[in-house]
Amino acid sequence: MNQWAMICAILLTSGPTAAETFEFTGTAESVDTQSQLYEERHQVTGICSDAGFQPLEHTVSYHKGPDDRRFAVKTLEYGKHPSRPSVVFRQPDFDESLEIRLTDSNQLTIDWQPPSENRKRFQVIYSNRLVIDAGFDQFVRANWQAVTAGESLPFRFLAPTRGDHYGFVLEPAPDAAIDADVVIQIRPTSVVLRFLVDPIILGYNQNGALTHYQGLTNIRANQETNHTALIRYRISQHPGCDLTS
Repeated sequence: MNQWAMICAILLTSGPTAAETFEFTGTAESVDTQSQLYEERHQVTGICSDAGFQPLEHTVSYHKGPDDRRFAVKTLEYGKHPSRPSVVFRQPDFDESLEIRLTDSNQLTIDWQPPSENRKRFQVIYSNRLVIDAGFDQFVRANWQAVTAGESLPFRFLAPTRGDHYGFVLEPAPDAAIDADVVIQIRPTSVVLRFLVDPIILGYNQNGALTHYQGLTNIRANQETNHTALIRYRISQHPGCDLTS
């Protein structure tokens, strides 16, 4: 029985299931200047099962400045495949929005309003190896034993603004300067993309909680480029079960 079928069985046979909440905050600083850029506040609701914490909904609000202004928001909904959530992202400062919707078992739609450009829409065919947005976090936890054993895991990662997905690998990070219990990286498998896209470095604690993210973000520095940041996370509320099985 897969994890989603198990969750449905629990809900159907056990009556009402109490929702669990996982809350954490990330402080982002520029990789180049080490100056603080913004803060992101995460709230994930889900349920506990034998497979660990199963996320259902995830909200991220982005704040900056002395007035703690919220300048962007993202919501994710996790279905039966938590590594492929639907996503709605709004960044009003740049009149930018992005929506990713899964329409059936192997197709998704992307609706992107870029800054100062015409709206772009894509339909994308994918396989069960696809990972979307923050679904990388669920992908790591679903493969936690392999990750902590130092194995390399290939997958496809969605590039929504290009309307396509590309081959990546999750693997131990060589000589990373991040102080975490487990340090891994996500890098493209294509030789060409390796020259264009730097690896994303991830740090986790021994319980499977994300502690560090270093790489390109979805937050804009200007109309042409996004911030590259080091984000440090701290947990304010842990769910009542393990994050991994």
